[in-house]
Amino acid sequence: MDGYTIGDLARRTGLTVKTVRFYSDKGIVPPSGRSHAGYRLYDLAAVARLDLVRTLRELGLDLATIRRVVNRELSLPEVAAAHAEALEVQMRTLRLRRAVLRAVARRGSTPEEMDIMHKLARLSEDERRRLIDDFLDATLAGVPAGVRRSLTPDLPDDPGPEQVEAWVELAELIGDPGFRAAVRLLSDHYEPSATVPRPGTVATIRSLVRRAMAEGMDPGSPEARALAAAHPPLPEAAADPRWTRYLTLLATVNDWPPPEDPAPLHEWYRRARSS
Repeated sequence: MDGYTIGDLARRTGLTVKTVRFYSDKGIVPPSGRSHAGYRLYDLAAVARLDLVRTLRELGLDLATIRRVVNRELSLPEVAAAHAEALEVQMRTLRLRRAVLRAVARRGSTPEEMDIMHKLARLSEDERRRLIDDFLDATLAGVPAGVRRSLTPDLPDDPGPEQVEAWVELAELIGDPGFRAAVRLLSDHYEPSATVPRPGTVATIRSLVRRAMAEGMDPGSPEARALAAAHPPLPEAAADPRWTRYLTLLATVNDWPPPEDPAPLHEWYRRARSS
């Protein structure tokens, strides 16, 4: 009977004889017949089948799936789509690991710090969201949803080392009980109405001070004293540097412009009230 031997298939496909025999033994590329001497023979369809098997193996498919594809038990497009999704997950994981390693190299982290960074960075998107939601629920329960969204970090699929570092520091910060208590005090000064949220005490005073400073008003002037006398003192929590740090880390993770440093506004207002 005419046909190709295992050696012929190996030469035509570029695979080794051992590999072709393995696929044949597994029933993935069965012989079409036998020679008079009992050797396995294969037809042209086997050549095409081997080419497909080699391609699927290079793409990372396991042998069980390949057998079902070549036997037409599974649709190749369906398998390709599922495998592409699996590869995307692997790629996201690898990109995150790469970012963690680069962050460690930048910071010169200790093994203990690297372990913490890796554990926090490898959290799934849902796990990261639950971590943040727990913080926001505990500290900003009465604040409108739009404000909460603006305070939610969203680590991208392909983060840079700066974003990984910022996410890790932010995750550690929101677990600090003292910081949580300060944020709860700060949230009391945001006054949502029943329909449209409006800025509370802190935002209102900062806006007025920002305008006064832009106009060149001296904090010791009568105008500044009158402005300060018309409003209450700013809560200490508003000047907490940890909150500014949170906003800075948030901007880094989300690739937003850096936030305004409120310290000069608070210092101007303090001087106006004490003059």
